[in-house]
Amino acid sequence: MTVHPSLQTYADAWTHSVEAISELVQPLVEGEWNRATPCPAWSVRDIVSHIIGMECEQLGDPRPIHTLPRDLYHVQSEFARYMEMQVDVRRHHTAPEMTSELEYTIIRRARQLRNETRSPDTLVRAPLGAEQTLELALRMRAFDVWVHEQDLRATLGRPGNLDSPGAHVARDILLQSLPGIVAKDAGAPPNSAVVFDIHGPVEFLRTVRVDAQGHGTIDGAPSLGPLVSIAMDWETFLRLSCGRVRAAAVADRIKAEGDQDLAAAILHNFAVTP
Repeated sequence: MTVHPSLQTYADAWTHSVEAISELVQPLVEGEWNRATPCPAWSVRDIVSHIIGMECEQLGDPRPIHTLPRDLYHVQSEFARYMEMQVDVRRHHTAPEMTSELEYTIIRRARQLRNETRSPDTLVRAPLGAEQTLELALRMRAFDVWVHEQDLRATLGRPGNLDSPGAHVARDILLQSLPGIVAKDAGAPPNSAVVFDIHGPVEFLRTVRVDAQGHGTIDGAPSLGPLVSIAMDWETFLRLSCGRVRAAAVADRIKAEGDQDLAAAILHNFAVTP
């Protein structure tokens, strides 16, 4: 039986990105696996280790029994400790070990997806011993592997796939965070609107509206009198949203009109990934 129709989009996006990652890292020599990536504190090897580990957890494999070193200063939370375990346990693996484990994991996961019979609302494993629906799990895996594909492409000088299926999954996930960023984190005043105009391989215009109670919503209709309008390219939007870069470092790629203090507060709070 094939994947449930509501899961197919995420399965296709995951497949596209994870196969691109496999192709990117297959020819790397040993030293290239240690290159730093835009993902804070992680190397090429660390990103691939993370992907392998997360997919193994979706397969139901037991987590490794491993003690993290005390000097991993970027690990500041229980969530970070959870994620770092699958990474650190592979830090001394060789290039052939990494590529062979990645390939084997992709084969296993692809087979699991092809034979998936569970309903989208089935509860499955989530980080820190929690549970999530199968649909959410696959959606987040499609998002995660596409973002890390972009990390690897930036590191290796191999740009591409900014408009792939994973890019559109990422767009929809990142847009969900904008109302909270504008209304809560940046403190936009009641009865105001903020417009985001994104251009490039993935284009969209969205308006975040803050109602009288200070609650934010998002829609695709333009605002006639926004308090702030922010325009940038899709790649910059992605890098800011995923904490790969600060707004000051890409100021030349961002155009903010209107209330400059509010615009600065929005851009300061733009990162939404852990």
